[in-house]
Amino acid sequence: MKQELRVAAYAVCVRDEEILLARWVDSSGAKRWTLPGGGMDHGEEPVDTVVREVEEETGYACEPTALLGIDSIRRGWLRRLAGPGDFQGLRIIFEARITGGSLRNEIGGSTDLAAWHPLVSVPGLERVALVDIGLDLWRERPPVGRSRLAGPTNG
Repeated sequence: MKQELRVAAYAVCVRDEEILLARWVDSSGAKRWTLPGGGMDHGEEPVDTVVREVEEETGYACEPTALLGIDSIRRGWLRRLAGPGDFQGLRIIFEARITGGSLRNEIGGSTDLAAWHPLVSVPGLERVALVDIGLDLWRERPPVGRSRLAGPTNG
């Protein structure tokens, strides 16, 4: 069985009771809101990853201000030619503040839209579980950096 590990860094950016989100487009074309962030390049520091990814997906410069936690997901997959696989995603979640730039959408990436959303409207959004996990970490600040919402199949 093929094993795959992906390490990524994400930002929880909240200001004036709004959260910055990027709309992720999956391989089927479905669109759901997520935290801005993404995969770490080999040799890259996680703090540098989150700064780069926030800029790529939203147009904003940001400064990570706190490490909120680490989340892990695991999924099995079956590809026609490759056979079964086991995917694990390790997601490093930072609190960050916007320091410059201006809001814009990513072009040619995995997201197609960036926007600020009132915190009270988040439950009504089509979103990935990472948004709820990030907000839980931001609100609760658990000592070991693990959200109570975390689980082996969260998305």
